[in-house]
Amino acid sequence: MALPTAYLVTTKNLQPIINSLISAKAPDKLTGGFLKTLGFTSSNDTLFVKLFKEIGLIDANGTPTSKYYEFIDQSQTAKVLATCIEEGYSDLFAINKQAYKMTEEEVKNKLKTLTQGTIEENILKLMAKTFKALTEIADWSGSGIHHKPAVKPETTEETKDLKETVHVKLPPASTDNGINPTLHYNIQIHLPETRDSSVYDAIFKSLKQHLL
Repeated sequence: MALPTAYLVTTKNLQPIINSLISAKAPDKLTGGFLKTLGFTSSNDTLFVKLFKEIGLIDANGTPTSKYYEFIDQSQTAKVLATCIEEGYSDLFAINKQAYKMTEEEVKNKLKTLTQGTIEENILKLMAKTFKALTEIADWSGSGIHHKPAVKPETTEETKDLKETVHVKLPPASTDNGINPTLHYNIQIHLPETRDSSVYDAIFKSLKQHLL
């Protein structure tokens, strides 16, 4: 679990800095000095270093992590950023799986709860503003809690035979009025959820042997 306490005084340079980082060669260490070489000389810009540390793009020493190298792949930048936000702010996402959809005010209130009132209101506002600025440039199309769909059994010759209703026709029996009734039984098969296809194979083989 984690909750970054890093914040930006202003988020206006967030997108420009990201654009510059993904266009530049990865540094040995990402520091305020490196950002200056990219043209970001304000003291406020140095706050990005701590933020990038807390969301896992660089380590405690400023060295780029494996995520950083994925991040500078411009085809993956927004998706990697979403992953970093989700992992970095995991405490917030534990409360709301779609925390990136929360309003800035909602984020601020949740942060206040998570920090148990130990952080001043004005700082909480900046933390919430920073979080929202990050989420707005990330790609959330592949994020969130994923549930793998149940695996459907493969269609075989045996399963094809069992897709249709099984009709069991009894021999005709005479009645007093001369009508010969016939009985038809509809057999419904409820398969257990499993990823082991051998379970389905055994069921179908047994059904075919005893019913068909």
